[in-house]
This record gives sequence, C-alpha cells and structure tokens, in this order.
Amino acid sequence: MMRARWDALAPREQQVLGGGAVVVALLLAWAFVWHPFALARERLAQRVTADRSALAWMRGAQGDVQGLSKNGARGSGDRQGKSLLALADVSARGAGLASAHMRVEPTGARSVRVTFEGVNFDALVSWVEALARDYGVQATDLSTDKVEGLGLVNARVTLEDP
Repeated sequence: MMRARWDALAPREQQVLGGGAVVVALLLAWAFVWHPFALARERLAQRVTADRSALAWMRGAQGDVQGLSKNGARGSGDRQGKSLLALADVSARGAGLASAHMRVEPTGARSVRVTFEGVNFDALVSWVEALARDYGVQATDLSTDKVEGLGLVNARVTLEDP
C-alpha cells in the first residue's frame, strides 16, 4: 500500500519527501541521542570542576586537621582538682540540668555514668559538648528515651576522661 502511494508520486515529490524524511531523521537523532549526551557531558564537566575545587580545599585543610590532632583539639580547662564524678555533677548543675532528676555514679577508674529523667534534650547535648570542649571529657555512650513533654528525654550518658 505504501509502496503504491510512493510510486504514484511525481519524481519531484519523491525528492522533497525523501529530503524531508532525512531532515526529520537527523532532527530526531539530535533531539533523542546527541543533545542528551551533550547535556550530560556538560553536567559531568561541571561536577568534575566542583569536585576538584573541593579536593583542593580538603588538601589545604588537611594540614590544619593534622596540626589540631597532634596538638590535641580537646580542651584542657582547669578542673580545680575535681574528679570526673564531681565535674559531671557540678557542670550539669551549672548547665541548668539540675531540674531533671539526676544520678551520677562511677563505672570505672576513668568513667562515670550520669542518668537523667525528664531532661531537656538540647540542654543535655550542649552540656556534653561543653564538657568535651572545655575539659576534654568525652561521652562514650549516650542513650535517650522520649518522654511526655516537648523536647524532654530520659538519658544515660557515660563520660570518660581522656
């Protein structure tokens, strides 16, 4: 059927339709093959440039990180002779955590466990961060359970001296 219609066309019409078919085929190839590949190549080139700049920044910061780890980025604040147990108790009260029911107990020669009931989570995290920053005391274990009240948790924190 298609062949009969093609043969029925004048030679000039066949040339115009054939040329149009070639142009349409080229446009479709460009739209569905070449153009998506070109866009993907451009995105990848931009990503490589961004990754290279991030790598250059990281290499520059590497020396700073190594210097901090050698010198000790942990705080060495004056504990005024306080044991870890006393430091945990005094600093928690100073951070406003005394309103929560709190218990401090030793778990080893260089560690204590502090248990809170109904403590504000944000205040708790700020207290743990301040201990690490100011005294080099690290929280090696932190577990929380949500309780009734906005932002309140029951928490168990194990603290260790460096």
